Amino acid sequence: MPPTPDAAVPRSGTTRMMGRVLHRHPFLGLMTLLYLGFVGLVTLTPGAEQPDYAGLAGRILARLERYPDLDPITSRLSVERFEFLANIGLFVPLGMFLLLLVGSRLWLVALAAGIVLTSMIESVQREIPGRVSDPRDVAANTIGMFLGIVLALVLTLPSTLRRRRAARGT
Repeated sequence: MPPTPDAAVPRSGTTRMMGRVLHRHPFLGLMTLLYLGFVGLVTLTPGAEQPDYAGLAGRILARLERYPDLDPITSRLSVERFEFLANIGLFVPLGMFLLLLVGSRLWLVALAAGIVLTSMIESVQREIPGRVSDPRDVAANTIGMFLGIVLALVLTLPSTLRRRRAARGT
């Protein structure tokens, strides 16, 4: 059997693993890439062209303050805290997607990939006009990534346990 063109190109272990992951989970891979594009749009748009997120956060907080039942929550929220929580929320789905792509055994790989990604985003933001790189964003994004990974681990736990029992034959 003649070698395929891909066989002649030496591949690293990581490249082979990602090729297998994306081949086994094409829809999940596509969704992850689309979400990465969304994260890139939100985080890497030059300052002059991006929406007024602080203004949006202020309007949401003002709307929430209209409801007296939410006062215990809204009295503790400022625009800065709201933006910090929004950064966490932005990376929760990414943590879930990465864990689902690499599998529960490699959760640490998913977390490391998330930390590298958020560090790269903050590094690139230094060069983008109107953007401010903030180490608190790295912390918030990493927390969000970790929460997404934990959520995905919890949601996939029954399936993981079934597979392990089936592999043991019990």
